[in-house]
Amino acid sequence: MGDPKKPRKKWESPGHPWIKERLIQEMELVGTYGLRNKRELWIAQTMLRRIRARARALLALPPEVREREERVLIHKLYSMGILPSENATLSDILGLSVEAILERRLQTIVWRKGLAKTIHQARQLIVHGHIAIKGRRVTSPGYLVPRDEEPYVDFYPGSPFAKARKEQA
Repeated sequence: MGDPKKPRKKWESPGHPWIKERLIQEMELVGTYGLRNKRELWIAQTMLRRIRARARALLALPPEVREREERVLIHKLYSMGILPSENATLSDILGLSVEAILERRLQTIVWRKGLAKTIHQARQLIVHGHIAIKGRRVTSPGYLVPRDEEPYVDFYPGSPFAKARKEQA
């Protein structure tokens, strides 16, 4: 057992630190999704790596077990919002990119819904406590918003932004 106050590491850094193409691609993703640093990108890449590894492990199972486990995995990824439809296959899971996970971050969803003018402002609104899901304040920009919670992302009721929005309406 480890120390309960020290959380387990959620990310794996790249194997080789200085590959130019990877560095350029990482910087583009960091800028596009308004990430604070590359560690946030590596967390999403590690999550995707584990999802794809689980899908590859299913390919080795007997057909009857694989079918059941495949439905469970696809349902979970669909409810998380990572897969676009519930009729997906393992090849769809293996074809996922890191953008599918980055699109589910609260920061990106706040920006896409038009609650913030820029992706960087979306991060600031979240960290400062102006954003809530189902009326509950969420201050983590990296929170992965499940599909069923997405319609409930809005300003916190006590926020000045929510009051200004009511006055405009």
